[in-house]
Amino acid sequence: MSTIFLFGMPGMGEWVIIGLFVLIFFGAKKIPEFAKGLGKGIREFKDAVKDVKKEVDEAGNEVPKIDDK
Repeated sequence: MSTIFLFGMPGMGEWVIIGLFVLIFFGAKKIPEFAKGLGKGIREFKDAVKDVKKEVDEAGNEVPKIDDK
């Protein structure tokens, strides 16, 4: 567990410090590229979750076939 989140969500001052760190560490040119990749990853994750839920729902709606031999 990160010590920054030890006492709850960070306040505005902590977000400013995090933002400055990201700006210095990655540079202004890399931030939009990073955000675009992050958004794409989140979208792909949500699509995968939606597909898994759909498969589970379809599997739950199937009627099992019983062979009387």
